[in-house]
Amino acid sequence: MLYLSQVLGRPVREVEGERVATLKDVIVRLGSDHPPVTGLVARYRRRDFFVPRARVARIDTRGVRLNSDILDLRRFARREGEVLLARDVLDKQLIDVDGKRVVRVNDVQLIESGGELLVTGADVTLAGLWRRLTPHNFVGTNRPVEVIDWADVGYLATDAATVQLKSSRDKLSRLHPVEIARLAEALSRHHGSEVIEALDDETAAEALEEMHAEDQARIIGDMEEERAADILEHMSPDEAADVLGDLPEEKAEDLLERMEHEEKADVQELLPYEDDEAGGLMTTEFVALPKHLTAGEALARLREMAETPNMIYYLYVVEEEDSWKLCGVIALRSLILADPEFRLSQVMRDEFQFAHPKDSAREVAETIAEYNLLALPVVDDAGDIAGIVTVDDAMELLLPKDWRARLPRVFG
Repeated sequence: MLYLSQVLGRPVREVEGERVATLKDVIVRLGSDHPPVTGLVARYRRRDFFVPRARVARIDTRGVRLNSDILDLRRFARREGEVLLARDVLDKQLIDVDGKRVVRVNDVQLIESGGELLVTGADVTLAGLWRRLTPHNFVGTNRPVEVIDWADVGYLATDAATVQLKSSRDKLSRLHPVEIARLAEALSRHHGSEVIEALDDETAAEALEEMHAEDQARIIGDMEEERAADILEHMSPDEAADVLGDLPEEKAEDLLERMEHEEKADVQELLPYEDDEAGGLMTTEFVALPKHLTAGEALARLREMAETPNMIYYLYVVEEEDSWKLCGVIALRSLILADPEFRLSQVMRDEFQFAHPKDSAREVAETIAEYNLLALPVVDDAGDIAGIVTVDDAMELLLPKDWRARLPRVFG
């Protein structure tokens, strides 16, 4: 086992042992759990040149021993996909998926296996930094060493071109969207955006919904338009409308036009409302069923739905098929326990709290808190249900600012 700091600056010697250069850096191609070293960068008289791994007979704390006297001294130029461990990894931040945290790389662990030299871990302790700064890489015995398995590196925050880990999508998707959002926010703006863009559309949408409004708008605004529109389609309509509302008008219109018709229509319904109104707080994701259905038929219809909203603790009963005129509310629990032959009109509550789209958002939130509701329907002048306000969105208005980031998304 070696650490990168133990080989940097060491001599590069030819077959007979004569020093011909100094080791400047170690090259890998990221993508596998433990990527192999593909070559070295050596320096001779202020010129950096490439040494292929096949030309290296041995590499250890004494330096590098070559197996050939033939060297190509043309100036080194990084090729696409290559990562230089000293330049691109040391002192950079990475996401430790197993520990669910952002850490700084103080040293890189290398292990020889099967004739290959593999990157196996990142030392994130002061011991790693001390090893680099002290003569002969001395590390006191009282300094603990913590090495993160490179297989748990979900993202490396480096500006090297095309360095993004191929496996970052799979690794990051093991985390909860809330955790991904917090990790992305702990990185720089540029690298935080890269984390979100590395995810699949659905996971990226869920993570964005957990981020601050200004970060949501910035990340979506900087993305390639088609990708941004795809992610907006996976966001809840109220969140997507909020993001578009925070973008320049021309940009928002462009992204809206690129969205699929159904998702676009849901978002357009919410755009006219202000943030401080009930309409600006509501979502159009809810289940409405006609009152003539029996409880058994209603449950069967729920099972047949291709997609169900996250919030189905309440079902909203309307006068008839293709009508939005709200006449009752029924809790999902009540529906499940009801006699399957009873019609919804017999088991629903026809007296319920509701809000108007132009009502104050704060008053709506206070109503939800006062009546211990999970959601509140928003009904327009015609008596049609326009949307619902869920408790998690409502609580964001009532809780102190410092507490909002801690609020779990109840229906996420």
